This record gives sequence, C-alpha cells and structure tokens, in this order.
Amino acid sequence: MALADDAGCAKPSEDFPFPEIIELNVGGQVYITRHPTLVSVPGSLLWEMFTQKNVRSLARDSKGRFFVDRDGFLFRYILDYMRDQQLVLPDHFPERSRLQREAEYFMLPELVKMLAPKLSKQNSLGDDPCQSDPEELSPNTDATRNLTSTGAALPSAATGGPGSAVTGGAGAAGTDVRRAGFITIGYRGSYTLGRDSQTDAKFRRVARIMVCGKTSLAKEVFGDTLNESRDPDRPPERYTSRYYLKFTFLEQAFDKLADAGFHMVACNSTGTCAFAHDQTDDRIWTSYTEYVFYRE
Repeated sequence: MALADDAGCAKPSEDFPFPEIIELNVGGQVYITRHPTLVSVPGSLLWEMFTQKNVRSLARDSKGRFFVDRDGFLFRYILDYMRDQQLVLPDHFPERSRLQREAEYFMLPELVKMLAPKLSKQNSLGDDPCQSDPEELSPNTDATRNLTSTGAALPSAATGGPGSAVTGGAGAAGTDVRRAGFITIGYRGSYTLGRDSQTDAKFRRVARIMVCGKTSLAKEVFGDTLNESRDPDRPPERYTSRYYLKFTFLEQAFDKLADAGFHMVACNSTGTCAFAHDQTDDRIWTSYTEYVFYRE
C-alpha cells in the first residue's frame, strides 16, 4: 500500500511507528532515506521490515540506526532501485553477480531478472562483458568466454592434443585458461628499539596490507577479504594499487596466493630511523616491504 507524503509520519506513533526519515547502517555504511522508499516494493524484505508495528524486533546499532548485515557498498544500488524501480549501473560494473545475490536476499524478483546473465540461442553467455564477474564464472564458462572474446590460440579439437581445453574435462579446462599475471603485496611496519639490546624492541602490528595488480586477479585470489571501498568501480581488466585486505596477517595472504597457484618472485624493503625522544637513545624504525607474486 502506497503511503502519502502528508500522512503525518514525521513522528512515530502507535499506528505509524516509523519516522519519515530513516537512517540505515548496512554493513557499516550509513544510508539516510525516506520511509516510502523502503516500502515501495510490496513483498520485499525492506517492505516487511518497515511495515510491521513491532519496531523493537528490528536490529539497531549503537547509535540507534536500523542495522542490516549485508554488503554496504552494493546496497546503494538496491536503494536506487527502490526509488524508481529502474537499474542504472556504472560502465564495466564488475559486481553484477554479487548484486544479483543481494537482490535475491532483499526479495526483489524484478531486479534479479534484470541482473540475470542473458543467454543466447546456443545456450551460452552473450557478449556483454558485464553480465557476471569473470573470476566467479565456472571453469567451463570461463573457458568459453576466453575462447570467444580473446581469440586465444588453442589447439584444434580435431587434433585431439592434450592441451586442448575443448576436448579436455572440466578440471583441465579450468587449469588451461587460468589467467597469468602479477600481484604485489605491500605493508608498512614499525618498531621502537632501545639502546641496550634488541630484546627491548617493541613491535607494532601491521596496520594495513595493500594489494596491487589487475582487479580480476585480486578478486579471484582474495574474494570477500578484499576491501574495495577506495576503488569500487574499477573494471576487471584494469590495474589498481588502492585495494587492501580486511585482515592483517601476511601469512594468511601468502596462503591465499599459494592456493591460487602464485609463487613469490621478488621482494624488496626500505627502512627509515628516527629518535623517539631527545633525552634517550630509543629509536623508531619504519619500514615498507613489498612481495611480488607471479602465476604462469
């Protein structure tokens, strides 16, 4: 049921427990919108949440905002769709399949249809590069798209060669078309060293692990542990140096790279020293280290 703008909902009441302006905390991202926007699609999850009379059953954060534990970045497109039931995405949008998953969660069937990959008459994916994330496709589909879009020189099926991704099984195809490339991991560290011995050293934790390389490779390796908030709309085939990881353990990053078939090929580090106090010999060492990984 549509709500009139002059329904007198500026203040909550027993009949209308929600205010006109509502603040949402979605995965740590704060959104401010009108109540009619949230209930504009009957039957959706947001409609169910904000048409009930028991407001206390809804989760809130420490500042009293309604809390939804979903992807805060992708919710902006959910909210845009709720405003006018239209879908507008940036060019080369790399998160289409993830946005489709969010649309399914928020129970928006029409939006799910808009985001669904289009199928050709041959029951294969179309030529639209934004139908789905390249790194999230199945091995067979990934092989098909690489063969059709990049024109890779693979052996003909008639030759029956062992390197043919067409004649091989699904696992073989997934191995043959795996992207080659570099990923660089960088981090800054610091510690205070006393004048007596190295046992006086006080280490500080790694504040942030940076990721440099092609967007599609970074997402393939690190998945949901990759923080893309500083460069959210980067196309899959472009390079970035602004991503960082949501965890701060270098060994965890190395494990993920090793599982994806990457090997370390280079490492370099720089360091600077400064005195912590004028009256003591304590010194603060600050270093920046990069590890370069490559997959053939």
